[in-house]
Amino acid sequence: MTETAATRVIGATRLLEALEQLGVELVFGLPGVHNLPIWKALSESDVRLIGVRHEQTAVYAADGYARATGRLGVAVVTTGPGAANTLGATGEAMASGSPVLVIATDIATTLRREGVYGGTLHETRDQTAMFRPVTKTAWLLAGAEEIAAAVLESGSLALAAPTGPVYLGVPTDLLLSPLAARAPAIEVTPARASSPATLPAAAALVHASELLSAAQRPLIWAGGGALRAGAGPRVGELAHKLAAPVITTFNARGLLAREHPCTVPGPAHAREVGALWDESDVVLAVGTDFDGTMTQNWQMPAPTRLISINVDQTEASKNYRPDLTLLGDAGAVLEQLVPRVAPQDGLGELNRRLAGIGRAVADWVASDDPQAAGFLDIMHRALPVDAVVVTDMCIPGYWLAGYWQVPKPRKLAYPLGWGTLGFGFPASLGVALAGAGPTICVCGDGGFMYACGELATVVQERIPLTIVLVNDGGYGMLRFDQIQAGEEPFGVELVTPDFPALAGAFGIPVRTVQGFGPEFEQALGSSLAAGEPQMIEVYASLKPPPTTSPRWYRKP
Repeated sequence: MTETAATRVIGATRLLEALEQLGVELVFGLPGVHNLPIWKALSESDVRLIGVRHEQTAVYAADGYARATGRLGVAVVTTGPGAANTLGATGEAMASGSPVLVIATDIATTLRREGVYGGTLHETRDQTAMFRPVTKTAWLLAGAEEIAAAVLESGSLALAAPTGPVYLGVPTDLLLSPLAARAPAIEVTPARASSPATLPAAAALVHASELLSAAQRPLIWAGGGALRAGAGPRVGELAHKLAAPVITTFNARGLLAREHPCTVPGPAHAREVGALWDESDVVLAVGTDFDGTMTQNWQMPAPTRLISINVDQTEASKNYRPDLTLLGDAGAVLEQLVPRVAPQDGLGELNRRLAGIGRAVADWVASDDPQAAGFLDIMHRALPVDAVVVTDMCIPGYWLAGYWQVPKPRKLAYPLGWGTLGFGFPASLGVALAGAGPTICVCGDGGFMYACGELATVVQERIPLTIVLVNDGGYGMLRFDQIQAGEEPFGVELVTPDFPALAGAFGIPVRTVQGFGPEFEQALGSSLAAGEPQMIEVYASLKPPPTTSPRWYRKP
């Protein structure tokens, strides 16, 4: 029987069906002449489109959504320059392990000539190749019949541990290609399918438990992999049994509740916290690769004994060589390991040690930069426990990432990562739309200008968001670097707009305050209570914290 037009669909329809099968509820994107069939399919779909003003924002917002929820973030952009505009944000998602699917159109299959750059509209010599260094995988479809399976496989791969972005290129003519009305029966791959299917051997688990049980000064170092695996409860249980302090990386902030007796109240860059590492006789690394920003470019000495839990053998051993690697999902491995570990005494002594560290860190911050201390105090006091803070690469963001005691997992989004300036505001759109709690974006005057056009998106999509814009008149971190080098600041002072007028032009209320005092705290509280877009402009200049490389205490 010959199919009629009424019983056929097109490639764009199949693409949306596959996204729905993945459980995608919203996508971020910007239209172009090549991807308009996807916009038509979106208009007929239950998937919500969030139209942004720049392609980079689409991926940052998808990244923010993924960090807040653990679910797949999706960005849809057009060919050539549209796709290229996403690369910085895609690299940040890769470095931070965010499950993001970037779908971009490419030139029509009928116009592509192997090895020839013809110069058709938006053509690139090899668009897919641009994405290979910043994704788990990148591929280009050859036929419309591949669309459904490719979208499902791409989304599942992005979600599979170790999570990260995936790029899918779809030639524009495939979006209009007719297909059979009945979608192919394709099973969605489980989210952790790329994790090792088997747990470590019993002998390895026994060996690890013996090393930990015999340790006099055990330490747990937990990274983003532990958070993404939902391993916080098991990490907390093990730490309690061992009376072991838990240091978390930037991507793992909030893994343990700040009230947990083993939570270390400060970053590894604080001397008092670094001493815990130096004194340890066994370190258990959970879901971390010991990157340079956390280890002060690997100036932390190698541990006496190191046990690593990781889904990837290379990631587990590329910076510090473990004595024992337990390969697998952090939650599943700990579920097997924790019962094997003998409970140890010493929790009371550890509590006293950590309380002393907390006081010493707080006193140091107060003496080093009283305004930063006031800022942190207000954030601890004023924010509800379900609030999500998104920071940019700015000095207030550095203080929050290192010293704000994050109350729960996925309540801090910070771009390290790649350390991409301009991340904060666009990522906060995705976080706010995730509905994970009141969302606060903390950014500087320089970074905010990267995506200030997204004020229009905030209003158009009615995104409830509080923007805390800290105005120090330039790139404060770079100004500090130049001064530290004995140079006069050059090229780091900025002409900026009248931010209240700019936001006001979009109908967003703005309050301007001087410094992080009572006026700021009152403005923050009223903004959060409003439940609608608000901006607080804060005139303040903070000193960078010791988590920034010019102030690291460990030197080569």
